[in-house]
Amino acid sequence: MSDLEEHLLWMIRAVELPEPVREYKFAAPVGRKFRADFCWIDEKIIAECEGGQWITGRHQRGQGFEDDMIKYNTATLMGYRVFRFTKNLIENGTAIDTLEKAFGRGE
Repeated sequence: MSDLEEHLLWMIRAVELPEPVREYKFAAPVGRKFRADFCWIDEKIIAECEGGQWITGRHQRGQGFEDDMIKYNTATLMGYRVFRFTKNLIENGTAIDTLEKAFGRGE
């Protein structure tokens, strides 16, 4: 688990959202090996921590970017709501605010 994922998990627990399943293989029923960083199975919510956007990491280059699009589109077709968060969005509180709203809390 990355430091970024650890930080978001700490925030999830701090605001007492339900505990997510980590590295959940959400696409196994359709024969894919995709994993979600965080998944709330019953609520069909996925949260992804997107690191490396300022250093042109794997997820920002050609094949990695395209593979991620297939992964997110597969999740959406399966009925999941997919939320993607950068380090900045996690650290400034946007990620946890968004997840609280996804769970019907707040505005």
